[in-house]
Amino acid sequence: MTALIDLFALDCIALNNPAQNRADAFAVAGDLFAKHTGIEASAVVSFLNAREDLGSTALGAGVAIPHGRVKGLKQPVAAFINLKDAIEFAAPDGEPVSLLIFLLVPEKATQQHLEILSSIAQLLSDPLTRKQLATESSPENIFELLQQWGSPQ
Repeated sequence: MTALIDLFALDCIALNNPAQNRADAFAVAGDLFAKHTGIEASAVVSFLNAREDLGSTALGAGVAIPHGRVKGLKQPVAAFINLKDAIEFAAPDGEPVSLLIFLLVPEKATQQHLEILSSIAQLLSDPLTRKQLATESSPENIFELLQQWGSPQ
């Protein structure tokens, strides 16, 4: 479960974000990743939309893990966005989404991609962790929580 160590950066955490729909949320993620990785925001949004077009990445319980494979990316990177108001995301339980963890992986990162997605899904399936992610107002505390998830205590 240490797959999340070094995946997040403090500058890729956005709290109480006003995005009103999936396109807005993807644009925010594109901007965060562009600043952090140098990959153009529009390219990030294209990668995310390509995966989302295959089926919703919402898990239910108000969470989603939009993700995509990115040509030229060297290391997996993630961003966390907590929305001010939940948005429609075609979740299996029909609930709107307010917690999103975005993941970009190198184009060829098949097994690593699956391990990271599994770790993120485990993190988001924990009700206490979801509550902390939904209510925490400090990006530094969110970063710490995400970094420590699954680490040996």
